[in-house]
Amino acid sequence: MDYNSFLTRDYKSLATPDSRPKRNWTHLHTIVVLSSIMAIATLLGLASQDAKATRSEQELVTHKQLPLETIHKQIILPLAVPEINTDTITAEPVIKNLNWSTFKVKKGDSLAYLFKKHHIPAAELHQLMQLGKSTRNLRTIKPGQQFRVSQNEQQQITELFYDINKLESLHVKRGEQGFRAEIVKRAVDIRTTFAAGIIESSLFEAGKSASMNDALIMQLVGIFGWDIDFALDIRKGDRFNLLYEEHFIEGEKIKNGPILAAEFSNQGRTYRAVRYTDNKGRTDYYSDAGRSMRKAFLRTPVDFRRISSRFGRRHHPTLNRIKIHKGVDYAAKTGTPIKAAGDGKVLFRGNKGGYGRTVILQHGGRYNTLYAHMSRYKKGVYAGKRVKQGQIIGYVGASGRATGPHLHYEFRVNGAHRNPLTVRLPDAAPIGKRFKDDFLSHSQRLFAQLDARKPTRVALNN
Repeated sequence: MDYNSFLTRDYKSLATPDSRPKRNWTHLHTIVVLSSIMAIATLLGLASQDAKATRSEQELVTHKQLPLETIHKQIILPLAVPEINTDTITAEPVIKNLNWSTFKVKKGDSLAYLFKKHHIPAAELHQLMQLGKSTRNLRTIKPGQQFRVSQNEQQQITELFYDINKLESLHVKRGEQGFRAEIVKRAVDIRTTFAAGIIESSLFEAGKSASMNDALIMQLVGIFGWDIDFALDIRKGDRFNLLYEEHFIEGEKIKNGPILAAEFSNQGRTYRAVRYTDNKGRTDYYSDAGRSMRKAFLRTPVDFRRISSRFGRRHHPTLNRIKIHKGVDYAAKTGTPIKAAGDGKVLFRGNKGGYGRTVILQHGGRYNTLYAHMSRYKKGVYAGKRVKQGQIIGYVGASGRATGPHLHYEFRVNGAHRNPLTVRLPDAAPIGKRFKDDFLSHSQRLFAQLDARKPTRVALNN
């Protein structure tokens, strides 16, 4: 075969003039099939939408109990979806659910500032302060204290907790009639703890070795301070034992409580004391026989560094001659508080020659005490004012004839000067007769606990 002539042959010229081209049935069949598929798909989509509408109508009928014929509606489908211009869309305002927010008080913060900072209306603060005694703690907020506040959509307080201290919280809640406030107290777990020590160099070092803090050591000093001069009488080998309370909240220790019972051995003599509260709420420390550990007067009315001058004859540092010193000088820092030695009345307050700023107290008909060289008086202390034992009446200074800051302290009995370090001080009232049986039962139980836990001297020395 001539392949070249085959490839160049004109096939159109081979057809007869009356012949017509045959139809392409394959293409037609394809078009018909595609159209059928599209029609079926459309019908199925409409049927699905109709079914959803029917279900919604049935649910509506079920809930509202309406006849079906009142719910049938014509379903109109949009022919085209309009184009959306995203540049013109604006978000709808969202109401923030504040729920609980917590904030701590920092240095310099005021309650008004904190409320403004956390978008709480000023009117809310005014309403809180009108609640009176229950919210008076809000007037003296301190750094480190914490607020927890819940607000509604109008930023109003619905509930507030304020931690007054580790033991108490203020709880405020909004009701139909306005705010209601109450003080909520946390449950405190109280445990009894034992401590013991032997003095090698100082009481404070022995106390620290027994895991006692400064406040607990000073409690011990306060109990036995009328019988023992802790500045002059302490010796190496002196011992102490005590039972005291520890307070816990949710397993965390928050503070030490009071000493319940204690024993102190000083220079071979042993003193014992127990804490007792009668049914009138009066609390004091007593010996095992019911004698008050407290005297009618403090032996030393100031926390001092040293005794700079004792009672008796001495060479006066400013007059430069021998003169009777009618009191005791306690050297201390300027500004150290001076306490009233006993209950009494202010007989004199003012400048008194070489004494400088002076306060004189009258204690009953027999006793007077004098406090001189003050830097200033305690506010509210004036002639005729009654004071309690231990109340601050002034502060150490160097007014008058003084070479340095100290307290000059005098003790007078029926007008005669006595040595404050050695004068026999009258006892405070013993346990009342009507409380004696209850006291003995209470004290015997505590002393038995103290004795059971008391270590031997060998154990202490080791």
